[in-house]
Amino acid sequence: MIQDLKTLYGAEAEMQRARYAELDAAFAETFGATDGLLYFSAPGRTEVGGNHTDHNNGKVLAAAVNLDVIAAVRKTGDGVIRLKSAGYPMDTVDTADLAVKEEERERSASLIRGICARLSALGYKVGGFDAVTASRVLKGSGLSSSAAFEVLVVTILSHLYNADAIDPVEAAQISKYAENEYFGKPSGLLDQMAASVGGFTTMDFADPAAPKIEKIDFDLEKYGYALCVIDTGGNHADLTGEYAAVPAEMKAVAAALGASVLREVDEKQFFAAIPVLRGKVGDRAILRAIHFFQDNRIVDAEVAALKKGDFEAFKQLVIASGRSSAMNLQNVFAVVNPAEQGLSLALALIARLLDGRGAYRVHGGGFAGTVQAYVPLDMLESFRAEMEAVFGAGACYVLSVRGVGGTRVTL
Repeated sequence: MIQDLKTLYGAEAEMQRARYAELDAAFAETFGATDGLLYFSAPGRTEVGGNHTDHNNGKVLAAAVNLDVIAAVRKTGDGVIRLKSAGYPMDTVDTADLAVKEEERERSASLIRGICARLSALGYKVGGFDAVTASRVLKGSGLSSSAAFEVLVVTILSHLYNADAIDPVEAAQISKYAENEYFGKPSGLLDQMAASVGGFTTMDFADPAAPKIEKIDFDLEKYGYALCVIDTGGNHADLTGEYAAVPAEMKAVAAALGASVLREVDEKQFFAAIPVLRGKVGDRAILRAIHFFQDNRIVDAEVAALKKGDFEAFKQLVIASGRSSAMNLQNVFAVVNPAEQGLSLALALIARLLDGRGAYRVHGGGFAGTVQAYVPLDMLESFRAEMEAVFGAGACYVLSVRGVGGTRVTL
């Protein structure tokens, strides 16, 4: 896929042109001459419904957003990938050595190596390139900077070495493999799929190898609302154990009932087995399973409400999903750091500010990072001011939905 600046960024095109010019300067500083550079972009994503359900083959509702990671790239012939992300050390990966490196765990080099390993295993070509990147997808923001980065690397390799043959679904699956097996984070497929497919999309992962994907026509401004994500200042660093416990506990419930994931479990059978399950898996795992079943139904109801144009019903479903995340999934703060509860604080403040007019929920993986709010346009500026008074200047992002995933960009 190839997009020009105007098509990709709309009214932001000229501002983005300056951003890409800064990328040229960074490439020149890092690698020298800038002749023949190619440009690429991959978006962050916002999760709308289906919080921590994808890794147990559940249903989700998500959208690619206008905050992206971009790259200036030059193909090389030595088989080595050198990638310099703004603010971080250079990542250097020799594509002749694609074995897992324990010392790379939880570092971006592991994602690059894992992507190359999976591409090679699938019969695709890999090779070297020099690149510099810059991101508007804040790390730890819940907008999935890691998935955007992964999809960006797959998009680059697809264009440089495989004639753009890797489709968005396969790109997402390759990205997930790298994050799971090389980076060491047991994520589901939601983040990568939203960043790769683009648009406002519902996904059913009953068969993860062939997920059902449907684009939804949804224009928030038509209803008089803005979609905001508020960065509470927490960071996802050092929380891998918290994230890993969620799918592990859900799958422990499934295993106790003779299944591999909760999607394979009959809900009535699960509830009937709770007296026995308490002694096998513990109460938190049971509560997290309750959340899975509840949020799967909420996604279906959200999609139906949006298709009917019933935005009032949709808002109530968003709030219900958020309450399930807080009470059952328990991902609004980390048990390893109970003094830091920025997510809970933000949700409480937003409920007071909106006073029944909008909707709100934890956003993304949770435990730290961001919350999501649907804010009436007539109170957007006052809402932003109050949020930023608590969480800092620039903490409230007003998002728009981006129609495409990873793409080459022409200037």
